[in-house]
Amino acid sequence: MLFDDAPIQLPDAELRLLSDWCPSSLAEHWFEQLVAQTPWEQPSVHLHGRDYPVPRRVAWYGDPEAFYTYSGLTHTPLAWTPLLAEIRARVESAAGQRFNGVLLNYYRDGQDSMGWHSDDEPELGRNPVVASLSLGGARRFDLRRKGRNTIEHSIELSGGSLLVMSGATQHYWQHQVAKTRRPVAPRLNLTFRLVHALP
Repeated sequence: MLFDDAPIQLPDAELRLLSDWCPSSLAEHWFEQLVAQTPWEQPSVHLHGRDYPVPRRVAWYGDPEAFYTYSGLTHTPLAWTPLLAEIRARVESAAGQRFNGVLLNYYRDGQDSMGWHSDDEPELGRNPVVASLSLGGARRFDLRRKGRNTIEHSIELSGGSLLVMSGATQHYWQHQVAKTRRPVAPRLNLTFRLVHALP
């Protein structure tokens, strides 16, 4: 078994959480370096005839061929930095999966968020493995069955935790990081993916 923590039991899903995957001192160092070094962007998405800035800062790094499209936006990969290459190697070892791209999301406060979605873009393949590393402040990660409006499971993702979603998870489940009025510390989320070239 790759993880010491018990798997999260949800039907039609494979989720494993390692709460203390990264020592706190190293997680804090990574957080500080990545916040300072990353050329953050805040792209807009076009919905119902209007443009809306995404409610967080983002950056996409990857191998040269790892173009990634989601929410109608195609992201050209930035070249791996030495730090991100080191983190990628550690995450690949833990997840038992090669990754060629990573999406960085920077949640500055409780008003920064990620809406309901599945990581089911065609270029991720049929049963994608997505490894999600959290750094900085803790945020709640909600899950719901596709086609339903109620939260069915929530996980507290703390700094240094690693969540791996695999199998049929993205076929049947959506996830979000909702806005909160609670005071929360800034958070970084690194989601590692394997992007395939589309025919």
